[in-house]
Amino acid sequence: MSWTNFSHIRLLRYTGLFTCVCVSLPLLQVLPSSWGIRVGVRSPAMCIASNAIFALTYLALTSREGMTAQGGRGQLVRLLGLIVLTGSAIVMGWASRSGLSAMLMVVISVALPWQLPTLAGLLWMLGQNLLLTPLISSYMGWTIPAAFLQVCMYLGMSALAFFTSLVARQQLEEREAQRRLNSELRATRALLAESTRIAERMRIARELHDLIGHHLTALSLNLEVASHLVNPDAADHVRKAQATAKHLLSDVREAVSELRQDDAVDLTQALRSLVEGVPGLAVHVTTPPRFGVEDPRRAQVLLRCAQEIITNAARHANARNLWLHFAYAEDNLLGLHARDDGRGASSVAPGNGLSGMRERLAEFGGSVTVESEAGRGFELTVRLPLGETPALAHAPARFEPPALSVG
Repeated sequence: MSWTNFSHIRLLRYTGLFTCVCVSLPLLQVLPSSWGIRVGVRSPAMCIASNAIFALTYLALTSREGMTAQGGRGQLVRLLGLIVLTGSAIVMGWASRSGLSAMLMVVISVALPWQLPTLAGLLWMLGQNLLLTPLISSYMGWTIPAAFLQVCMYLGMSALAFFTSLVARQQLEEREAQRRLNSELRATRALLAESTRIAERMRIARELHDLIGHHLTALSLNLEVASHLVNPDAADHVRKAQATAKHLLSDVREAVSELRQDDAVDLTQALRSLVEGVPGLAVHVTTPPRFGVEDPRRAQVLLRCAQEIITNAARHANARNLWLHFAYAEDNLLGLHARDDGRGASSVAPGNGLSGMRERLAEFGGSVTVESEAGRGFELTVRLPLGETPALAHAPARFEPPALSVG
C-alpha cells in the first residue's frame, strides 16, 4: 500500500504502542538485584499489571472499531477507555515512584484529539496532568507548589503531543474532503467529456441527415424524372444510377440512426475517478462490456450512489475491501450490487446519505435495499430503470461477455 493510501489511524496506533513499550523499559529495575540494578519501585507486580492494562486498552481504543464507533454507545466506550488509560497511568506512577505516568499521559494526549471533541480533549489533558501534582508530591516529598512546577514541564510535552495530533487529524479530514471533491470533479469532467462526444455525434448525424440526405433525395428525384425523358438505351443506365442513389440514401439514414442510437454516456472513466486513492479501502469494480447510460441525469445519480457507498464503507463500515458490481438486470434496467468486509450491524438506521440515495433513485422509479449482519459487512442493491428506447437490431448488445474490471 502506498504511503498516501496508508491508514493514519493505524500509524497512530503502532506509534503509540511503540512509545508505550519504550516507556516500560525502566521497569527492568524490578529484575533481580543480582543484575546490579537498584530496585526503586513500590510494587513490581502492580507496575507490570498497570502497564499491560494501559497497552491493551490503548490497542482496543485505537482499533478501527474503537475509532469508528458511532452514537452514544461509541462515545461511552471511548470515555470509559480514556478513564482506564488515565487511571492505569496514575497507578504506574504511584507504583514505580517515577515519572513514567507522565510519559504515558503523553501517549494519551496523542490519542485524545481522535477520541473527543477538541475542547473536551484539551480539558482532559489538563485534568490528567494536574492529577500528577499530589502524586509527585507524595513520592518525592516535595511541596504542592514544587510538584506543580514539575507537572508544568510534563504538561508542556503533553500539550505539544496533543496539538500536533490535533493538526494531523484536521489535515487528514481536510485531505479526505479534498480527495472526495477532486474525485467528484474528475468524475464530472469525464461525464462532461462524454456529453461533448455525444453532442458532436448528434451534430454529425444532423449534418448527414440535413445535407447529404437532402442532396441524395434531390438526386434520386431528378434521376426519376430523367428516366422518363431519355431514350431507352440511356434509361437503363439512369435507372441503375437511381438505384445506387437510393441505396446510398438508405446507408446514410442507417448511419444517422446508429449515431443517434449509440449516444449513451460511458461511465467507466468516471467510476475510475471515484475509486482511486481511497485511504485504507481497496475498491474492486466490475462493469458490463458496454457500460453506458443515455440519460445524463441517471448517469449522475448512479455515480452519486457509488460515491455514497464508497464513503460509507471507508468512514463508517470499518471495511478494508469494497466490491461494486454493475450489471444490466434487463435491457432497460441497471443494477448495482455493493458488498464490503466491514463490521456490519444487526439493524440499519438510514442516515442522510442513504436517505438522499433513495430520494435520487425514487425520482426515476429506482430503489435501494440494504442487508447487514453484525460481523458480516454490508450488502446494498440499487436498481435504476434507464428509460431508454429499444436498441436497434444491429446495435452492439450490452450483455456481451466478458465484463470489465475497473480499479
